[in-house]
Amino acid sequence: MTETTEKPRHFIHQIIDADLQSGKHKAIVTRFPPEPNGYLHIGHAKSICLNFGLAKEYGGTCHLRLDDTNPCKEEEEFAHAIMEDVRWLGFDWQQHLYHASDYYQQLHDFAVDLIKQGKAYVDSLSIEEIREYRGTLQQAGKDSPYRNRSVEESLDLFARMKAGEFSEGTHILRAKIDMQSGNMNMRDPAIYRIRFASHQRTGDDWCIYPMYDYAHSLSDALESITHSICTLEFQDHRPLYDWFVDNLTTPAKPQQIEFARLNISHTMTSKRKLRQLVEENHVDGWDDPRMSTLKAMRRRGYPPAAIRNFCDMLGTSKSNSVIDMSVFEECVRDELNQHAPRAMCVMNPLKVIIENFPEGEVENLTASNHPNHESLGTRELPFSRELYIERDDFMEDAPKKFFRLAPGKEVRLRNAYVIKCEDVIKDANGEIVELRCSLDKDTLGKKPEGRKVKGVIHWLSAQHAEKATVRLYDRLFTIENPAASEDFIQHLNPESLMIIENCLVEPSLGNAETGQAFQFERIGYFCVDKSSSSEKLIFNRVVGLRDTWAKLS
Repeated sequence: MTETTEKPRHFIHQIIDADLQSGKHKAIVTRFPPEPNGYLHIGHAKSICLNFGLAKEYGGTCHLRLDDTNPCKEEEEFAHAIMEDVRWLGFDWQQHLYHASDYYQQLHDFAVDLIKQGKAYVDSLSIEEIREYRGTLQQAGKDSPYRNRSVEESLDLFARMKAGEFSEGTHILRAKIDMQSGNMNMRDPAIYRIRFASHQRTGDDWCIYPMYDYAHSLSDALESITHSICTLEFQDHRPLYDWFVDNLTTPAKPQQIEFARLNISHTMTSKRKLRQLVEENHVDGWDDPRMSTLKAMRRRGYPPAAIRNFCDMLGTSKSNSVIDMSVFEECVRDELNQHAPRAMCVMNPLKVIIENFPEGEVENLTASNHPNHESLGTRELPFSRELYIERDDFMEDAPKKFFRLAPGKEVRLRNAYVIKCEDVIKDANGEIVELRCSLDKDTLGKKPEGRKVKGVIHWLSAQHAEKATVRLYDRLFTIENPAASEDFIQHLNPESLMIIENCLVEPSLGNAETGQAFQFERIGYFCVDKSSSSEKLIFNRVVGLRDTWAKLS
């Protein structure tokens, strides 16, 4: 599967097309507005691809805006990680990097304007009282006793809130909309709250901070966003989004459009639950290759092109669904198959002695790095008298259709000779410790004369192989939708990580760079882990050569 310029048309295309044809907009401006309170995950990738993709498709602009309105939960580390992930996915906001904190003064002035219009008031109810007055989905809310405060009193209290005269929770600024509304978001929502917390960008300049819905809609308007594209959970927030924009004088009137978020089976995308996995040590940090964060997927070895192709392939709709992980893995497999160099790895070594190959002699064989791409070049494979093969590639009492090595049978060594098993050496416990074989010197790059050899196995020169650790990663959860479980921890897959020490890889991999992916022939796709060093290579399994999960399930 390769990226194409022709992408499927969806309902957002229809909206944009109509807006351009009617003259409502001459240029398209979208945005990706994450909160810097955690790491981006695969769900965010869909929004990134959609917003930046639409801007590129229509010759417009996509902004990256960090909605940093809650200094209690936000960190500079998350902000840097977000920018790194967006770049890694292949997108560039150019000069259009913004923060909600860029607009703190304007957002404050908008709030003052709403108070002067009689459309906002300072409420002195406690948080618990506000929750009680708000009502429920079945019961209408009731007006706060402070709802009809005079404009002058609310202006005075709001100024004193800003000056730091009041403690947290004593006052809050609310929009005056409709406490009887069937939409809970319209029942006089909070606009500003008191927070004595230092902000990572503005320091201690402010002790009142805008609420997300308020800051989000007006930041869009201040940046002249034309289409504010978000996921379906914000659909009920759209009337409030429009209310803020409609009741203030802003440079633009953005249109909010909702689409279905990306959900993949056997994964978790809730920031709170991802944090729980990390803090309770169920995983090894935010970049654990089993996690759904983009940081983790990068370390796992998933190519960004595969993620982009996956998002494009799924299209954009208004119906939530859960996509099976195997669909995503097929995109990863297809991308790696096209670009990953080939190499050989022996995970469970069994010694082979080639009796008719001279001791001390080394023959350098040449192997292609990719069967379909000559541009990837070739590599040298040292061949010597003592080799290692995969233990599973030998069977002493082999059935008829076992086409690998067995006593008296022949097999071809990948990119090398045909060998024949002459003898089996066992230890005192009857365990096979060594095979004695002979090679046919006339079979290098040729078929053996007068006989068929069906099996091909991989191998390594014992003298030249590099030691490595291989981590076999699998799905983190055993059920399709762990987010739906009250106790999702009980569904963690105990076999999601298997560590195999003392593996052997080709000497050419000794200089492999962190993040470089390879196809270990006959095994799967693997990536050099970030923790690898010159003394010890560590490879993460990205994905197998084929989907085996369905069969196991």
